[in-house]
Amino acid sequence: MPIVSVPSLMQNLTNGADKVTVDGETLREVIDNLEESYPGFKARLCDGNRIRKNISLYIDGTISREGMRQPVKADTEIHFLPAISGGCSLMPAKDTEVVAV
Repeated sequence: MPIVSVPSLMQNLTNGADKVTVDGETLREVIDNLEESYPGFKARLCDGNRIRKNISLYIDGTISREGMRQPVKADTEIHFLPAISGGCSLMPAKDTEVVAV
């Protein structure tokens, strides 16, 4: 069964477990089965039938862009992590004069 790493903020849904095993051949099946075993899981991960935009999905250590249709195997490790975005560049834009303050 696929192994799901449970984010610390969601461990209250799994009685403190940081990893759970769940049946499924696709991510959709895994999430549906997580919801059945741990109500509230799907609402935190999904907007309708899609993974929330602020969640990154790692399958066996690689970022997945396939979303809910991502196939999984019996030994697949699944991680749901907050997406990292934004920030600012410390480098000036090209053709911009740098002025010391």
